[in-house]
Amino acid sequence: MRVLIAEDERMLADSIAEGLRGEALAVDVAYDGGAALERLGVHDYDVLVLDRDLPVVHGDEVCGKVVEQGLMVRVLMLTAASDVRARVAGLSLGADDYLPKPFAFEELVARIHALGRRARPADPPMLERAGVRLDWPHRQVFRGGRYVPLARKEFGVLAELLRARGAVVSAETLLEKVWDEHIDPFTNTVRTTMTKLRRKLGEPQIIETVPGSGYRIP
Repeated sequence: MRVLIAEDERMLADSIAEGLRGEALAVDVAYDGGAALERLGVHDYDVLVLDRDLPVVHGDEVCGKVVEQGLMVRVLMLTAASDVRARVAGLSLGADDYLPKPFAFEELVARIHALGRRARPADPPMLERAGVRLDWPHRQVFRGGRYVPLARKEFGVLAELLRARGAVVSAETLLEKVWDEHIDPFTNTVRTTMTKLRRKLGEPQIIETVPGSGYRIP
């Protein structure tokens, strides 16, 4: 899942981003509304965590542009205002959810995952295929009952392959969904991560390379 954090309090934004990356999410950060709109125009995000009081372009306008342009991203609006009228105003702009500051990080993570499930067909808590079981709630992977310790990016790549239900997933899609905007699009990171993932999953190999197309777990 790919998330954009639009928050002008830099320490808060960076802290949220670091925490979400620890949850195996791909996260980009924008410190003002203008930068948020630029990134939304380039990347296919699943969830936008949007501070309402952004500089340059107000969060309300960013939310309005998301609705106006028909973007598929789900919007979680943040604000220091916690009264009912403020929440109603935010939701009326087209936000999908609303979270007043201060908030518990665990609740933010839960709401992001809930919105991510609404952004595409809902995933079950367990993804299983070819003898591999991925346990989302506990961030664990097992193959044939054997626990497989994976790094965050390896976990994210495996999740995208399992979500595809046998369909081919391109390297470009994996870069879009698992890594953030700082990754070099011409890097061999996907190939390197795939090699490590295959080695950890063990024999027989279950991840196929489809020449010119990408990867799949048939």
